[in-house]
Amino acid sequence: MANMELWFTELQNENLSIGLRIRRTLHSEQTPYQGLDVVETVQYGRMLVLDGCIMTTEQDEFVYHEMMAHVPLHTHPNPKRVLVVGGGDGGVIREVIKHPSVEKAVLAEIDGRVIEIAKEYFPGIAAGFGDPRVEIQVTDGIRYVQEHPGEFDVILVDSTDPVGPAVGLFAKEFYQAVYRALKEDGLFAAQTESPFVNQDLIARVFADVRDVFPQTHLYLAYVPTYPTGMWSFTLGSKRYNPLEPQPCRVRGTKYYTTEVHRAAFVLPPFVQEVIAG
Repeated sequence: MANMELWFTELQNENLSIGLRIRRTLHSEQTPYQGLDVVETVQYGRMLVLDGCIMTTEQDEFVYHEMMAHVPLHTHPNPKRVLVVGGGDGGVIREVIKHPSVEKAVLAEIDGRVIEIAKEYFPGIAAGFGDPRVEIQVTDGIRYVQEHPGEFDVILVDSTDPVGPAVGLFAKEFYQAVYRALKEDGLFAAQTESPFVNQDLIARVFADVRDVFPQTHLYLAYVPTYPTGMWSFTLGSKRYNPLEPQPCRVRGTKYYTTEVHRAAFVLPPFVQEVIAG
């Protein structure tokens, strides 16, 4: 027993898995929406798991959260009202409120337990929840978007994988609702999975967003604990071109810079082929 090792394995699809050695399980419950676990890994520190899928870890979370927030927010010249759909761990909200122009940041998260667990076990990620500009809505993000037309400068869709409660966040009807919820010069970004293992999803989402928004762009970042490490984001804009970013307004980033912003849109040929149709 002294030599026994404990491992967490995420079955990322029917042919792919990732394994991490863990020291202990810190929390486990079944919420009304999903299984929720917090484990302490040897390699990446504490890790949040939903329905068996890795959501974030203490050591690599900054890559995803910075690129989810700062690329679209530096595309818009003056973002004042921002909506984050999903993102109950708080990492994207934490990055959003680093922008001095932001007057209000709304989090619409369907599972309130994710928010509470993040506050307890990931205080560094959930640090922005206490900011007076932040409004937390424990609600269906799709319905919230539908009920708030013309309100937001930027909408960020920080969803889980396209299963369970997140399926509707990858539908064309949702992107149409996002368009209506944005101001006349608004823009949005969504995480859109791995170009290696989710090519059909990326192609469909990109085509749907392109049908709705005048400008549609794909960009990449590299998150070690996500399937294959290479991760995509799709950005739809009514007016502003993400290839012409604003000067960097935030300090202390570990991944995002203006140079990384521009480079993220330089796609390898095989990724270009995925969205070419």
